[in-house]
Amino acid sequence: MSTQRKPALTFLGAAGTVTGSKFLLETDERRLLVDCGLYQGERQWRRRNWDAPPVEPSSIDAVVLTHAHLDHCGYLPALVREGFSGPVHVTAATAELAAIILRDSAHLQEEDAENARRFGWSKHAAPRPLYTSADAERAIGLLQPCLPARVLELDGMTLSFLHAGHILGSCSLHLRGDDWSLLFSGDLGRPAHPILRDRERPLAARTVVIESTYGDRAHPDVDPDHTVMADAIRRTVRRGGSVVIPAFAVDRTEVVLLALAELVARDAIPDVPVWVDSPMALATLAVYRDQAHADEVDAHALDALASMRQLRAAHSAEESMRLNNPGRPCIIVSASGMATGGRVVHHLRHLLPQARNTVLLTGYQAVGTRGRDLVEGVREVKIAGRYVPVRAEVVQLEDFSVHADADELVGWLGELPEPPQTVHVVHGEPEASRALADRIRRELDCAVSVPRYLERVLLD
Repeated sequence: MSTQRKPALTFLGAAGTVTGSKFLLETDERRLLVDCGLYQGERQWRRRNWDAPPVEPSSIDAVVLTHAHLDHCGYLPALVREGFSGPVHVTAATAELAAIILRDSAHLQEEDAENARRFGWSKHAAPRPLYTSADAERAIGLLQPCLPARVLELDGMTLSFLHAGHILGSCSLHLRGDDWSLLFSGDLGRPAHPILRDRERPLAARTVVIESTYGDRAHPDVDPDHTVMADAIRRTVRRGGSVVIPAFAVDRTEVVLLALAELVARDAIPDVPVWVDSPMALATLAVYRDQAHADEVDAHALDALASMRQLRAAHSAEESMRLNNPGRPCIIVSASGMATGGRVVHHLRHLLPQARNTVLLTGYQAVGTRGRDLVEGVREVKIAGRYVPVRAEVVQLEDFSVHADADELVGWLGELPEPPQTVHVVHGEPEASRALADRIRRELDCAVSVPRYLERVLLD
């Protein structure tokens, strides 16, 4: 007579750091990987992308993604290359956005490997990418959008997708078996998003896995007039300079453009050209505007974006290069949001040495990224193997985070129909995770852990 095992959860990522989300759920019936993220930021974490997977990929029956950001989906092509071939369950919008992001990531991986070979940046004689475009296409082919009801019946469990209000298609995941229940927050948005519908109330679960990106702090009060942004843009235009805004291609670009549209409409900033210089951001903007996702997007916000007379798109590399010396003040919105890669790095290389220019940093800047270095006031940054002086004005904007802060995370837990038995705090820098865990203990009186990498726990 066989003995039924207790379901177990293993933390394969986002443990001790804010990136690389991967969580393995094992039941008698199946192995399910929740999120399949890439490690970003400091080298110690990025190196982990190259380690052999701690679980045999071919043994995983399916993957479920909470959303399309790279630190939640970006390892998927490597997992496929190593043998995973099962379905990847996602929302419809996440399927579209993940395809855009994975293709871009593979292109950058291949480009970085080629540049390392050409310019001798690597210790290896023949540097190779973490994964190729072919790997990305195989991974994209496995994406399976859930039905409009957003509920799936899998072997021995029910999987529900709940709007998380973080980016288009983002969700919290609720999983329920015969005698256990588990809720993943995913990346939680704030109670009100400038463009997206509000997040949904969570379902009851005995075990909760919650992110802690901002687990040790509260966001400042939102300035609906975007005063800091407007002041910085006006100063820069008066100096004859340009403003470069590193912004994530997915959601952050749309939110930044909406703020700029509102400022122009109120005559709060000069009506200078606003360039979107990121093929991925332009593709993402089209997804946000697609009527297929109208139930998730605020139509008034899309109308405001459509009203921008000076909105420009830099499609080609030649158009992008011209923005390094535009000849007149302009605003450049370009990925990536932490200035770790993409076209924005080339703009920083040319614009940072000139005091007339300004860099506006939006949202969280992880340790080990150029964005974090600029926030901390470095005098030089390393770009393409060379140090570049930082003479431009650097301004951090606090108005654009679409991550819930500590108060909002605890508030989300408080919306559960009944208190959980156990909460696991993940996806944060150690100080933030510990602070949130301490607060949850005090306020909810339940068992709380900050899991270690590869730690395995049983589910109730």
